[in-house]
Amino acid sequence: MLNDPIFAASFDHSPIGQYLLAPTDKLDILAVNDAFLRSVSRRREDVLGRPLFEVFPSNPDDPNDVGVQSLAHSIATAIATRSSQRMAAQYYPIEMHKDGRSWFQDMYWSATNTPVYDADGTLLCISHTTIDITAQVLAEQALETSRQDALVSARKAEAARAYLEGVLSAAPVGVLVVTLDHTVLHRNPAHQALFGFGYFSDDGRIDFPAMHGWFIDDTQEGRRIGPGEWPLARALAGDSVDRCLLKVRLPEPGSGCRILLVSSAPILDDAGQLVGAVAVSMDIEARVRAEESLKEADRRKDEFLAMLAHELRNPLAPIGAAAALLRSRGEDEQLRSIGTVISRQVVHMSGLIDELLDVARVTRGLITLDRVTLDANQVVAEALEQARPGIEGRRHTLRVSQPAQPAYVSGDHKRLVQVLANLLHNAAKFTPEGGTIEVDLAVDADALTLTIADDGLGMTPELLARAFELFAQGERTLDRSQGGLGIGLALVQSLVTLHGGSVRADSDGPGLGSRFTIRLPRIEAAPAAPAVEAPPRLDQAAGTLSILLVDDNEDGVMMLDMLLSALGYRVASTSSARDGLRRAEAEAPDVCILDIGLPDLDGFALARALRAGERTRHATLIALSGYGQDTDRAKAFDAGFDQYYVKPVDAEALAAALARLAAKAG
Repeated sequence: MLNDPIFAASFDHSPIGQYLLAPTDKLDILAVNDAFLRSVSRRREDVLGRPLFEVFPSNPDDPNDVGVQSLAHSIATAIATRSSQRMAAQYYPIEMHKDGRSWFQDMYWSATNTPVYDADGTLLCISHTTIDITAQVLAEQALETSRQDALVSARKAEAARAYLEGVLSAAPVGVLVVTLDHTVLHRNPAHQALFGFGYFSDDGRIDFPAMHGWFIDDTQEGRRIGPGEWPLARALAGDSVDRCLLKVRLPEPGSGCRILLVSSAPILDDAGQLVGAVAVSMDIEARVRAEESLKEADRRKDEFLAMLAHELRNPLAPIGAAAALLRSRGEDEQLRSIGTVISRQVVHMSGLIDELLDVARVTRGLITLDRVTLDANQVVAEALEQARPGIEGRRHTLRVSQPAQPAYVSGDHKRLVQVLANLLHNAAKFTPEGGTIEVDLAVDADALTLTIADDGLGMTPELLARAFELFAQGERTLDRSQGGLGIGLALVQSLVTLHGGSVRADSDGPGLGSRFTIRLPRIEAAPAAPAVEAPPRLDQAAGTLSILLVDDNEDGVMMLDMLLSALGYRVASTSSARDGLRRAEAEAPDVCILDIGLPDLDGFALARALRAGERTRHATLIALSGYGQDTDRAKAFDAGFDQYYVKPVDAEALAAALARLAAKAG
């Protein structure tokens, strides 16, 4: 998420202190902005990656320090309710460091904890937005102290008044003290800056009727509140108001709308009689705007990822269809083998696209492994097949050492192949041409040890220490042939850990190669039945069907047209939605296979038009789309589609569905 420039700008340059926490037991600090670092006198390297309550521990000598418990409870509540949680003012002494000394400094905070989710609803992090309200709380405490002192003696009250005047005059929050008849006793400069003079009458009293319509309760869907409901008016009626969020529209031209956090309390005399009220106001518009910017950046990130998925999947669609066509070529064994290899790689690439669109989910281990009993020798063989073009293209020598007997492990076949292929791709990329790559699989009593070693560029001690961190990269060359997104090794470590294993990186230094060692728990039991994958098979048409294809990807529609025609169907195709609608009305096809992202008329509108047509309303409508979220599927079914396939379409699944329709029609 931090790679998104919109989010990074709003986060880094926000005047409000913010940090992002990992949703783990220790609440590790993932990111922190400069505003927060300044407020707590910390350096970024002192806090980043460390548990929150290790960086900011409770003060063991202060019985009033309950900040840790309150913050932990607020975060847990935010996650449980999937909503932002504003915390009441928290007393949280901060441990300060300077000149070799450390001490706890009393501070108060107004904070909001907001859980941030990805497009799939997976929790990514907790955004903690903070405002140092020490000055406001001290001002409120000073007010309370002043009120208590007034009960002791007039002399002490006068001294407290002088002290209070000084505190309030310098306070960055607006303070207003009034008597029961609305006469203003004190109004500090900050309050004047917030409200001006629009609601004071000539005799120095507050004119509540003049304030009609000024205030909007932000917690009640923008309901305008009357003057009698304003926090100061409620305090004059004897009620206390704790941090009410209000929007204020002042009548002066150009004053606009301000967002305020307002507290108020009644003032009692020695006899306990109500004599006045005090209101404290803080402008928190910057904080609210920062929170809104974070939400907007997250929304735009989700939109970008959805579009990225669409653009990456589209080119794979014609490749997958072409591979399926090769596999259907009768007795030509070589063509079938080529088609099988291409299809397997298309499926693998599709899986990688889905995975890379949500790196945070994978690196946190928030995925479900499809565990089966595997022979690690087969995993090595398939990973080598994926990596072999890169190895051979750079003329590397490949040495592989494997046990003669099966080496069994319980794991997810696709994920383990991904782990090994990733390391092999890295070895090929970071080893100069003509180098050597060694793959060694060894078995002992309890574990399998898989080592991938090369004699390539190697790693510095600094890079080695953070090799498995997300976005960690070595020095890039100008042609970017060495270096990537910096997510591969983070994925490797996450997936190996999910399998109950470990991975370690070693290097003797720059130019001396690298070595990665993976250890996985070994199991004795062999598979119940040999995992022999049957070659993919396309079902020939069981009957006749007329099919209309509409897709603006010319390669995609051509390949799918050839594939379905080879299976025995009568196929017509076009790249225009409007032309497709015209042909459908004229020819009344049995099945319409429609792309969603059409330029002239999108697939949803085309489906609705077909459902409304007299000759096309009973056709089976099948959607093809590069968008794969649940909301996209629901929208398609609402538009009238019967089936939904994400590109690149599984040719076998589509052929089987058409065969069932043909059999039913026959």
